[in-house]
Amino acid sequence: MTDNDHTFRTETSSSPDRQDSGSDAATRRLLELAGPLPRRPRVLGLGRGPGRALLPLAAEAGAEVTAVDPHQPFLDELRAAADARGLGDRVRTLRADTAGPSGPGLPDGSFDLVLAEGATHLTGLGTALRDWKRLLAPGGSLVLTDCVQTTGTPTAGARACSDRRPPAPGIAAAVAAGYHVLGSSARPDDHGAEHGCAVHVLRPVDPRWPARPETPADRAAVFAVNAAAFPTPDEAALVDALRDDPAAWLPGLGHVVTDGPDGDVVAYALLTRCLVGDAPALALAPVATVPDRQRRGAGRAAVRAALDAARLRGESLVLVLGHPEYYPAFGFVPASRYGIRPGFDVPDEAMMALVLDGSVPVPRGTIHYPAAFGV
Repeated sequence: MTDNDHTFRTETSSSPDRQDSGSDAATRRLLELAGPLPRRPRVLGLGRGPGRALLPLAAEAGAEVTAVDPHQPFLDELRAAADARGLGDRVRTLRADTAGPSGPGLPDGSFDLVLAEGATHLTGLGTALRDWKRLLAPGGSLVLTDCVQTTGTPTAGARACSDRRPPAPGIAAAVAAGYHVLGSSARPDDHGAEHGCAVHVLRPVDPRWPARPETPADRAAVFAVNAAAFPTPDEAALVDALRDDPAAWLPGLGHVVTDGPDGDVVAYALLTRCLVGDAPALALAPVATVPDRQRRGAGRAAVRAALDAARLRGESLVLVLGHPEYYPAFGFVPASRYGIRPGFDVPDEAMMALVLDGSVPVPRGTIHYPAAFGV
């Protein structure tokens, strides 16, 4: 973190249905993926009831907070809590409907972070994803929750809750609406094992760097990108060898990024099948950007697109051997935290893992790469 940006944590709170859903440790972890934020981030809370989780953002990150809710008593409660903590000058309340094409009537691009935990049941997920995107400044993130029914035979109470909220969102809905998924998690809700909340951290796709799955026609361009990005052609040859290994190659998990909608391929990211013990996982390698497009976001766009595709496939674990100052921005942590280790010596901080689906047990053991990796 530099002196120009902030990361932050929100406090846990509990409240009745339709009030602020609070934030647990999993959500705090997801909020970390939304950062870093500017020095005085502009934060919007939509339909957040008393908005208890907004106050720590004002106190700890110096955020300028706007809270929108159609129910005035909730806003009055937030105003009183903000004044009691000496945060009145950082918190603005606005009584307005969060639904509709104009949302609450706020200017486009005016927020670095939009928190919509609990608001999608007022708008519907599709409307929320479409209309709230315009509120985000470049590089801004949207955090929202959605209802997840976890049993086929819910009680009357759980059914009633589901009736008031949309179906489970779907990472697919977010990707189709033009977002990358920075993180996703589930947590219990009012009905425990029957019903819960899926929490998603989303960021609009960078229009400068369109990404798509590679096609056979891209093979030469992919080779050229990898050959240009690395000192030797070994990484380019690795991709070709992985394509020829049916146990490793997973169609749709190699993504190219082009220099604009009709431009040349300038970046590439590939996920292939590996194992942790006997359990399936994915290996992220290679990630390549042509030299004159490096450090401009093209490589990040390729990685994000590949990870989105992995989430859509239902994959749960990705491993990468790479720079420990680059990959944590995607949520990777040292694999050793999960009891996962490679079968060769590398610095612990360079062997990293990303859990895509926290509901699936993370396997422990040794990583077994495809033969093409030569390890």
